Amino acid sequence: MKHWIHWLPGLDTFRQYKAAHLPHDLLAGLVLATMLAPAGIAYAEASGLPGVYGLYATITPLLAYALFGPSRILVLGPDSALAAIILGVVVPLSGGDPLRAVTLAGMMALVSGAVFILAGIAGLGFVTELLSKPIRYGYMNGIALTVLISQLPKLFGFSIESEGPLRSLWAIGSAVVEGRTNWVALAIGLGTLANILLLQKYKRLPNILIAVVGATAAVGVLDLGDRYAVQLLGPLPEGLPGFAVPWIGYSDLVPVLIGGYATALVAFADTSVLSRTYAARLGTHVDPNQELVGLGAANLVAGFFQGFPISSSGSRTPVAEAAGARTQLTGVVGALAIAFLLLAAPNLLQHLPNAALAAVVIAAAIGLIEITDLKRIYRIQQWEFWLSIVCFGGVAVLGVIPGIGLAIAIAIAEFLWDGWRPHSAVLGRAHGVKGYHDITRYPDARRIPGLVLFRWDAPLFFANAEFFKERALDAVTKSPTPVRWLVVAAEPVTSVDVTAGDTVAELDEALHAEGIELCFAELKDPVKDKLKRFGLYAQLGEKYFFPTIGAAVSSYLEINSDVEWEDWEDRQSDGR
Repeated sequence: MKHWIHWLPGLDTFRQYKAAHLPHDLLAGLVLATMLAPAGIAYAEASGLPGVYGLYATITPLLAYALFGPSRILVLGPDSALAAIILGVVVPLSGGDPLRAVTLAGMMALVSGAVFILAGIAGLGFVTELLSKPIRYGYMNGIALTVLISQLPKLFGFSIESEGPLRSLWAIGSAVVEGRTNWVALAIGLGTLANILLLQKYKRLPNILIAVVGATAAVGVLDLGDRYAVQLLGPLPEGLPGFAVPWIGYSDLVPVLIGGYATALVAFADTSVLSRTYAARLGTHVDPNQELVGLGAANLVAGFFQGFPISSSGSRTPVAEAAGARTQLTGVVGALAIAFLLLAAPNLLQHLPNAALAAVVIAAAIGLIEITDLKRIYRIQQWEFWLSIVCFGGVAVLGVIPGIGLAIAIAIAEFLWDGWRPHSAVLGRAHGVKGYHDITRYPDARRIPGLVLFRWDAPLFFANAEFFKERALDAVTKSPTPVRWLVVAAEPVTSVDVTAGDTVAELDEALHAEGIELCFAELKDPVKDKLKRFGLYAQLGEKYFFPTIGAAVSSYLEINSDVEWEDWEDRQSDGR
């Protein structure tokens, strides 16, 4: 039983549910529903899908996450960060057919869900940590710009036919110059956007609801839809989503798989941060692998019940918290309220203007943009700032899917570069400082005649093995005195693979040909065990492995008694 409870943390929460939490969760769920409906519809439209599917993608994921999700307060649903990715996949493939677009988006959700669950079971909750802050900022800023551009036509009250952010921006500019702007729709959209942004600082106020209700009321009372051709949402289909397998053709498989992986990456990157933030605030622990499983379950049910990829919400979760949410029951109440809307009042939102929906998405996109921390990064390390700009440009110019692919490629390259060309140093004895230190940092450091102390600041593996050999031989070549020993200060070396082991053997043979002994100091026991398996321990000789650099130096001076060397510490102890 314990095994199943581990994978169903929500069930464990409900088994231990406290009656005192019920009023708080009920109220918070109803408050949350007032934001879930307009946001879900807006993000569905931004994803290239009919608005009602945003409600479908809200109901079942909230119910699934309530069982499988580890966070007691996190709110899941359609998200602005995923909208550009979904749009980039479904629009080119659907050919304008909304049902085909829904099928493609549903399969993306299934792919995303499968990726999440497999990664969670495999314990890969750490994977998003492989993307550095600058890279995350870059692609999220690019996604924010893409989302913002995609909503400008609705905000201005016209439509365009274009693919890609830059082409869309050109088409939008051309349409404005041609006089196609619907000024009433633009006024509604800008007014809605202003209300959302102005009320944003009041955490307890449902700013989206207030802004959207105001816009809807103005359109309905003044009959702006008929009088000024303001485009409206229209009545929603009555009823709940049904189970359906989103079958797609082989020709669509590759872009859908890539899109599913991309949404999974972005969704978990956002969710892991948000989940950890609220866990710390509430004094609870959240298992990142269980978070993957919870997200996976939510995306799977979304895919099977006419939804699309979903994520956590950085705007709706604070609303749930501010309204007093205590447990996952808040999300269940919110989902049931949306279901009631579809069953009992599908015409309630028919006068909701598309310009107001665009404003909701634009406000969310603005919230994704990171500038302040990028300024800090520019001040302290400019190359990482420009790395972020490259990722941003990749998304903005190439599109979301290729842009995220570029960001991942850059992340891998950044990771490999640090290990491929790591720092290394020749060490000497600096006056007044204990230990042995980099002679480039301490130019006056004294070097022991015939001894080269060479520090390697990275694991040894296939990508840097030859560079290690080159740097070590270079240190020998540049020694001011004929070299007898080369001691590798290996404390930073946390691993050695077969390729690197063979390279060390080659280095030893090359040094032996010159009458030089290769030694290691401060080598960690697990790494030493690997060298034993590789046969290097026997080849170099046990006596040439030292626990510390000091022990290596003492052994060298003892064996090479003709070397003239006096340590500054010895002088100090003699009073000289």
